[in-house]
Amino acid sequence: MSSIDDNLDFKLDNIQKELIMTNLDEDGKMSCLKAFKVARLIGREPKEMSAITKSLGLKITNCELGVFGKIKFQDPNMAVYNKLEENYNGKKRLGCEILWEEAKKTSLRTVGSTVKGTDIDVVHCQLGCFREKQGHKAGHHESKS
Repeated sequence: MSSIDDNLDFKLDNIQKELIMTNLDEDGKMSCLKAFKVARLIGREPKEMSAITKSLGLKITNCELGVFGKIKFQDPNMAVYNKLEENYNGKKRLGCEILWEEAKKTSLRTVGSTVKGTDIDVVHCQLGCFREKQGHKAGHHESKS
């Protein structure tokens, strides 16, 4: 998967770079949750994080909604699934931001498990990793950011 804004040129100072590097996991990647935190710390928009990390040769991993990474999810919560269907008129493609908002009513892990285990697809990653999910639902792939 390529980031939305692959061609953006980011000028980061040494403090911003240090904040990025100190928030990587043991594999040298940045988790989805850390990417949101780092965006705030370095004064950037979350949607720029995929291109920023890519420009540094880093990857974002472990999407909280199960699009890519190695997070282990529970079984889907059918009450959450039914509520999503009801609230969004049966749409099967919902924006990342919408799903994060819905997670405030339960939890991010519950919504992520529901998305991962059903026919709901995530579109428009808030970190800029993708506009449309690619690959197979059961496949495990990482952002190429």
